[in-house]
Amino acid sequence: MSLQKSWVTSANDPESSFPLNNLPYGVFSTGGAARCGVAIGDMILAVDELGPAGIFEAGNWNAFMALGPEAWAGFRAELQNLLKVGAEERPLVAQADATMHMPFAVAEYTDFYAGRQHAENMGEILRGTKGLPANWLHIPIGYNGRASSVVVSGTDIHRPLGQLCAGRFGPCEKLDIELEMGAIVGTGSPMGQPVSVAEADEMIFGYVLLNDWSARDIQGWEYQPLGPFQSKAFATSISPWIVTKAALETFRKPTPPREVELLPYLNESKPGLFDIELSVHLGGEKISGTNATRLYYSAAQQLAHHSIGGCPMRTGDLLGSGTISGPLPAEFGSLMELSWNGEKPFRLANGEARSFIEDGDRLTLKGHAQGEGFRIGFGECAGTILPAINMPDWAN
Repeated sequence: MSLQKSWVTSANDPESSFPLNNLPYGVFSTGGAARCGVAIGDMILAVDELGPAGIFEAGNWNAFMALGPEAWAGFRAELQNLLKVGAEERPLVAQADATMHMPFAVAEYTDFYAGRQHAENMGEILRGTKGLPANWLHIPIGYNGRASSVVVSGTDIHRPLGQLCAGRFGPCEKLDIELEMGAIVGTGSPMGQPVSVAEADEMIFGYVLLNDWSARDIQGWEYQPLGPFQSKAFATSISPWIVTKAALETFRKPTPPREVELLPYLNESKPGLFDIELSVHLGGEKISGTNATRLYYSAAQQLAHHSIGGCPMRTGDLLGSGTISGPLPAEFGSLMELSWNGEKPFRLANGEARSFIEDGDRLTLKGHAQGEGFRIGFGECAGTILPAINMPDWAN
């Protein structure tokens, strides 16, 4: 597939994240109420008067997502016709003049652990061996996170407080990021009804970049025996634009060869990963880069496994992929790996040695799929770390 031309000139720039081939969905405002819109070049098309009557009244995409794949395809075709070369020009809003909001209401949030290199690195850092947990090659491992603390890119994050070890309380001293993709469930499933991987793929509406902020010292103290809790509950950031599955279809790639044969319910009928270049930036400097094809399990496999015991899935459920890392240090998707838990600090271009996030740091995730003369971008997933709040007297 090549670049599809639009009457919006900026969308035809090969470096634009938002050509006619993309058309991601977001929520924006320009001083008034939040409205649903579509990114095209450096502009936004408001969609209030498009689609079924009243579908966007809530100021998010949930009601539209619940309509299902047939409605998704029809609306995308309508948008492409409205924005293609030769169509009548319509009023647009400059992205530079807009404030972005959460594009959907998060129903539930589950974070997985589907990056093999990251899992092996964490094993070596924490236990001295690259050995994977006994179940890792058999099932997608995950934990239930907090939907209430998922925020849109640009939201500032306070350094969390917590127990750092036995008898010690205070601000996190090993604050970290995790470079992930987030899959958004468009249509749900009833309680008690498992779904196949193929059905799960149909249920997924689109994808965002996702930063699972992590308090590593709090995590190390609390995670036995039930896994992460407070160390992951304080914030998760996502990019502001939902890139639809339809926009990514031509970038599908297979999951890697299996060392252990998966049970039939996890078998894929078509490639479930996507060729998406990803990067991590500290301030304005790129410190890491990898690709979403480094994942071991696809979002569809994760969703199918999530439902297999009868767990109902809902419109607006968010599934984090887990940290995506490659085999080389320059491809590691967390500062825990880049600094090897602080034992081997990495250096910035100015020579400064760094290990974990410091107050005032701005961390940004970026990603795009590269086509022939165009790219499918996600927009930035960024957040600045503010100092911890002053501890109340009753906490001291």
